[in-house]
Amino acid sequence: MKIAIVHDDLVRKGGAEQVALSFHNAFPDAPIYTLTYDPDNTYSEFKECDIRTSWFGRVISSEKNMKRYFFPFGVMAMQRLNLNGYDVILQSTTHCAKYVKTDVNSIIITYCHNPFRLVWSTESYDKINHMGKIKTNILKKVIAVLKEIDTKSAKKTHWFITNAQEVVQRIKLAYNPIMPITVINPSVKCKNFYVSNSLSDYFLVVSRFESYKKVDLVIEAFNDMPDKKLVIVGKGSREKEVKENAGSNITFLSGLGADDLARLYANCKSFIFPQLEDYGITPLEANASGRPVIAYGKGGVLDTMIPYVDNSLKSTAIFFEQQTKESLIEAIELFEELEFDPSFIRAHAETFDESCFVEKIRSFVENKYLESKNINTDLRDNKAIEVTV
Repeated sequence: MKIAIVHDDLVRKGGAEQVALSFHNAFPDAPIYTLTYDPDNTYSEFKECDIRTSWFGRVISSEKNMKRYFFPFGVMAMQRLNLNGYDVILQSTTHCAKYVKTDVNSIIITYCHNPFRLVWSTESYDKINHMGKIKTNILKKVIAVLKEIDTKSAKKTHWFITNAQEVVQRIKLAYNPIMPITVINPSVKCKNFYVSNSLSDYFLVVSRFESYKKVDLVIEAFNDMPDKKLVIVGKGSREKEVKENAGSNITFLSGLGADDLARLYANCKSFIFPQLEDYGITPLEANASGRPVIAYGKGGVLDTMIPYVDNSLKSTAIFFEQQTKESLIEAIELFEELEFDPSFIRAHAETFDESCFVEKIRSFVENKYLESKNINTDLRDNKAIEVTV
């Protein structure tokens, strides 16, 4: 079985990139095709992989410029990326990995983290909602073109996999696949995290600074609780604005190595996850460190967390019901009254360990490949019988 892996772009550290690394661990000899690659700003493990970029990637590697020139140049580059000759193409995507050229005989398996957000959930971008009339009209035309490309490219997929039940209906509405959609929850690398016996006095957020991540919501809450400490790890397009609004009890960090990040997870009181996320790896990273999560109770955390109901020792998280500072503060105050079991929380995280994910992906791909071979064999045999008759 000759297999290729395709990932949208490798310019950041995030859950989708961790999935691409897990694909590599499942099929270590498979090359990874991508729009562009910035080795200094994504996971260092990719340096050991066979990375093959489009022509766009030979000119542009930064995330900022990738986004700026994605339309039309990035789209055109991925449409010209030729993957003929592979038996199986395993795609990790929200947008452009689907656009590559493929053989008509290739089996296309698409791990869809979410349908292209700009195209199918345009309203989730705050900046777009506040554009002027001229820019809005131009953007509508661009989105119409992208939607046509995205829909047509998705039709090449034989099998869709996704990360959580939250995303299944979105894929159905956007792409209307013929075959059932399979949910395989992404993994956490438990070996990278540990349980500490010496907790500190801070709460923790690990996130990009983008509007939908709701980091500003956590800052608002902690500004109203100056006696509580908050550490925020991350960077992003709203970094300046977010930092300007933070009180003196809030500390910002970025560019941390894996050991420093693991230490922050292990020693925090609790991890705070305020956003509606399709899946979300960071709550599982906190659990792998034995730490409970205070999370907005919708989206991917419904697949990964055991919410507190009446027994905190058998729980991994507290959910708050509204994305307001009042609701979050109420959850934090409840957390302060409860006791959690780090060993139980760690054991729960281990059920999502990377080894489980890798085995599920490998089994899914190999089974679909064998099914395809058997179907093709049957078709050839039937054709031969018909000719003989």
